[in-house]
Amino acid sequence: MNPLLDITTPAQAEAGKLASVYGLQNHGLTNLHRVYWNLSSASLYEEIVFRGEGRISHLGPMVVNTGKHTARSAADKFVVREQSTDGHVWWGDYNRPFSPEKFSALLARMQGFLQGRDVFVQDCYAGADPDFSMPIRIITEKAWHSLFARNLFMKIRGTEELAHHVPEFTVICAPSFQGSPIIDGSRTETFIILNFTQRLAIIGGSNYGGEIKKTIFTVLNFLLPLDGVLTMHCSANVGNDGDVALFFGLSGTGKTTLSADPSRHLIGDDEHGWSENGVFNIEDGCYAKAIRLSAEAEPQIYACTRRFGTVMENVPLDPQTRRFDLNDDTLTENTRCAYPLDYIDNHWPSKMAGHPRNVIFLTCDASGVMPPIARLTPDQAIYHFISGYTSKIAGTEIGMGTEPEITFSTCFGGPFMVHHPYTYAGMLKARLLKTGATCWLVNTGWTGGPFGIGKRISIRHTRALLDAALTGKLAGVTYEADPVFGFDVPTECPGVPAQILNPANTWSNREDYDRKYRSLAARFIENFKLMADGCPAEVVKSGPRQ
Repeated sequence: MNPLLDITTPAQAEAGKLASVYGLQNHGLTNLHRVYWNLSSASLYEEIVFRGEGRISHLGPMVVNTGKHTARSAADKFVVREQSTDGHVWWGDYNRPFSPEKFSALLARMQGFLQGRDVFVQDCYAGADPDFSMPIRIITEKAWHSLFARNLFMKIRGTEELAHHVPEFTVICAPSFQGSPIIDGSRTETFIILNFTQRLAIIGGSNYGGEIKKTIFTVLNFLLPLDGVLTMHCSANVGNDGDVALFFGLSGTGKTTLSADPSRHLIGDDEHGWSENGVFNIEDGCYAKAIRLSAEAEPQIYACTRRFGTVMENVPLDPQTRRFDLNDDTLTENTRCAYPLDYIDNHWPSKMAGHPRNVIFLTCDASGVMPPIARLTPDQAIYHFISGYTSKIAGTEIGMGTEPEITFSTCFGGPFMVHHPYTYAGMLKARLLKTGATCWLVNTGWTGGPFGIGKRISIRHTRALLDAALTGKLAGVTYEADPVFGFDVPTECPGVPAQILNPANTWSNREDYDRKYRSLAARFIENFKLMADGCPAEVVKSGPRQ
């Protein structure tokens, strides 16, 4: 939209009614055309359609196309290296250093770019626990990104509170502004850069909504552990008797699907903190994969794709009927839906609960050799937590092909972890020992052979295994120690064929299975060498045997 024409927009009259006295000049943003402060979802709908950013689909969800970037650009994330970060950040592939001077120059260019343009502001919070809640501000060039932020973070309802909101961290997202590797020192024209001294993150060159969400999570992954809070890339739910369960896993492992259990209450689907008081959700919304969602397998999430306010990313839309096909991966395999947590019928309103009774690590094993469930000792749990073994599912990161790719993502969320892995793992071990929580490794990947030969483990069987673990039915069954990894594998489980509990029984050739299993164990050992120096000997010894 051309600001020079000064066209009246649908929400222009209410643009400044919910403005904070802590204005955008405090972020170096001046001479802006118009600032739209804390618009409601309905007002943002009108602005999105008016500006041609998205289209309203049948039954109400807003459908947007993120263009070139349909996934996170993990290789383009940087952290400014200065006094507050130098001694804390685990520098490497996940946390690439960026100079303060380059950041200041790039920020100045972005501030100049935004002059004369419209921007949208959402003032909100991250973290449901008031003891650790952080006021944040999301400033966006696009109206739909403002709706996305409104869905994902804790909303402020009172006008007086909005008027006096002062953010402790701010994100400026301007997709139309591109970096220059030669001038700015960025890797490409896309950049996500966090500056903890200035309490500011800037995003350019990418329309993908997930960059905003994950930037805030990365910020809290740095700050909250310094206050004694374990930050976790996990979903969480709670049973009717108050028993809490955590579900760790990368995108595509079933974290969102399995935690949205109709028989339990959803605390949150992706990012949580674990303090001395218990577990709390960092967000107020969900950002679920939408590809091949069905009313039969995932009824609660599927229902959210039929609600006004939900943002649907990269789902092809029929222009006449305004209906979309969730099986259509024409634009990307990584289609997404972002919706408020209270769209889930059995959500947990407080978003806070006690200490977990069960901790589940979800791995999507494309090799087809890991058991569908195994019980871990605390040291084994820390070994697998630090390893973060899974298979990346197509489309979740830029550059992914159509086949799953075996990977190790430390703490089941490596790209978002800022400290050394044992900073998080040590906190997890202390909490497991203090609370007596049971830790389980659950394979939601393949059985009967690797990808292309075997088949994906039935979600019905996975749900039955989880139900047995969470309700204590697996406490009294017989276990056998795995000969390679050493963890305990149950020999029986109600509602699950005994044959599939030992994956070796599902392969047509036992020698092929053993060879593949030993090969995977060797990859575990090689990967852990990268983290071994910062880990206690008992954890290092809890991995697979050669």
